[in-house]
Amino acid sequence: MTHTSDGHVAATGGRAGTTGGRAGTTAGQAGTTAGPSRRELLRIGLGVAVGAGAITAGTPAAVANGPYDPTGPTITVKVKNLSGPAETGRFGAPWTDLGIPVRCPDGSMLFVCGDTFGGDRVPEPDWNAPVGLRSGSADLGNLRIDDVVRGAHGISLVEEPHNPVGNDFTTAIPSDAFVVDGVMYMHLMRGVIYDTHHTDFWRSTDNGNTWEYLCQWPGDLHGGQFQQKTYAVADDGYCYVLSTVFDRDVQSGMLLHRVRQDRLGDPDAYEPWGYDGGWRWGASPTSVFGTRKWGELCFRAMDGKYVLTWLNTDPLSIRAMVFPLPTSDLTRTLEQTMVLPCAPGQEVANLVAAPYGGFVVPGSTFGNFHIVVSQWYDPTNYRIMQYRSALLS
Repeated sequence: MTHTSDGHVAATGGRAGTTGGRAGTTAGQAGTTAGPSRRELLRIGLGVAVGAGAITAGTPAAVANGPYDPTGPTITVKVKNLSGPAETGRFGAPWTDLGIPVRCPDGSMLFVCGDTFGGDRVPEPDWNAPVGLRSGSADLGNLRIDDVVRGAHGISLVEEPHNPVGNDFTTAIPSDAFVVDGVMYMHLMRGVIYDTHHTDFWRSTDNGNTWEYLCQWPGDLHGGQFQQKTYAVADDGYCYVLSTVFDRDVQSGMLLHRVRQDRLGDPDAYEPWGYDGGWRWGASPTSVFGTRKWGELCFRAMDGKYVLTWLNTDPLSIRAMVFPLPTSDLTRTLEQTMVLPCAPGQEVANLVAAPYGGFVVPGSTFGNFHIVVSQWYDPTNYRIMQYRSALLS
């Protein structure tokens, strides 16, 4: 490992995560790849399998995975593409994913993106991560990327040299971005895709234009189940943090911590929720939701309740749960399916070819619930999109 000019430890021989179809190239710099790569198109069928028509228009929509699943999908429709050559090509970022939306103190909406590329296909040279795309309006009905942080060509928000590690390269993938008292925070997974070396935490006091390093956590903390973090900003002075392993091939529990909002950058201030004969704060961290192979997560306090959205990998879908308290029993909470997979060219309503992500857009209500969905299944279909749903609350 080496120390970067920002003062944090960067992985030069280690691991890191991504939260979607990432740029884990197999032969040299971003833009040189042999065959599918990106961990063989996410290794769960989001790429080649779907692109080859493994899921066809006639395939039944699998939405049940437990006794509290809904019997049918939630009504969800596409609003628009947020990125792509036509939408963000002029900013040197035609190809990007994740797009975690955060409403900035100045009223704009920042989309914190993962592996981002220039050129005419994915992956190409001009690889940056993480990248900030901006909409001057935070109106849910008028989101449109009209700027990129730090100028044209998707300059990374923080330093990430994409160091070679064997046949792969390190990257910096965001798992969350949020605001507390006018300060923006960003959590990153560092290393090679699906092999997290460490995670680090940053803050910005100028609407996401520049970022200050705060702290980091080792990738193996809590058995790796503290790699992918998402934060709900509550009105009781705490942030509640859900976390999992960042690797879709690995069964992981989901851990809950809380941290005072004035100590977000202090790793010692994160207090686990656990079971030791009874559930309590300060006990050894215990999974609050069994074990699954988790994709992206997004945890938010909203309208006096809490909502969790996530990429479910078995069966493949983007789901949501609404519950009254951070410590609610998630194993007995209704899982609402918002997005289902389909083959390319068969997309309609809530059917999306190779979906992942599913981050809640600030300003949403349960009846007018917007998420950012990523898609990647071939070198020219890699983007973020806006979808609208209505949740039972």
